[in-house]
Amino acid sequence: MNKSSPPETVTLRVDVWLWAARFFKTRSLAKQAIDGGRIDVNDAGCKPARTLHSGDRLKISRGEERMEVEVLALSDRRGPASAAQLLYRETESSRVAREAARELHRLIGASGPPKRPDKQARRDLRRLKHDR
Repeated sequence: MNKSSPPETVTLRVDVWLWAARFFKTRSLAKQAIDGGRIDVNDAGCKPARTLHSGDRLKISRGEERMEVEVLALSDRRGPASAAQLLYRETESSRVAREAARELHRLIGASGPPKRPDKQARRDLRRLKHDR
């Protein structure tokens, strides 16, 4: 009699998947982000060894950038960026919020702190002060 074993569900550690999907350069950086509470799986905190399944939702914070992604596939190998992008799909609300934050940052950066006057501007300032 031929026994058929139940199909194995494919699972993977969260830190390995974050590294393979190119969210972090090393597994150690992914682990630090998870330990620091910057990664949530299905709206709950996690540990680096938590198993990840296809269909899970992750909230990822890297610096000022916030992303919400859905896991489409699991991979424990880090490949090219084009292959890594096939592992997840960013939610539409996350994409819109990220683009709005990028635009806001661009606008604020354009009106940044004033620069020091150069040589010509210093001469003009001196002339203005001494002519009065």
